[in-house]
Amino acid sequence: MTRVIAQGTFDILHPGHVHYLSDAAAMGDELHVIIARSSNVTHKAKPILDDRQRRDMVAALGVVDEAHLGHETDIFVPIEEIDPDLIVLGYDQHHDEADLEAALAERGIDCEVARASPRDPAYEDELLSTGRIIDRVLERRG
Repeated sequence: MTRVIAQGTFDILHPGHVHYLSDAAAMGDELHVIIARSSNVTHKAKPILDDRQRRDMVAALGVVDEAHLGHETDIFVPIEEIDPDLIVLGYDQHHDEADLEAALAERGIDCEVARASPRDPAYEDELLSTGRIIDRVLERRG
């Protein structure tokens, strides 16, 4: 059995998230998703939605076997607990595969790292980014 981890913020679920998680699920037999805690999101604006709500939304997706909140101080704790065979990064996530592999090896975590495929919009006005969804809401409701 191949256990896979996907991870991210998952603020305002959209088709890009569904594609990423479906792609990750197809790479193994069991998909665990780690949802970043708001306090750990430093590379972009803080999530709009609460940590638990984002976890519950991801857990509701059929391709997800288990959804976990990330650790508050050490992002590797849930990875160690899940003990994956593969970590799948989103195609546009800011993580560097080589750096992640080195950090995993340093922690004694033996798993591979792969990247999910990109998803192009299915039609002209489809939004595949939480930031673009928020911008659209502000534009139309502002």
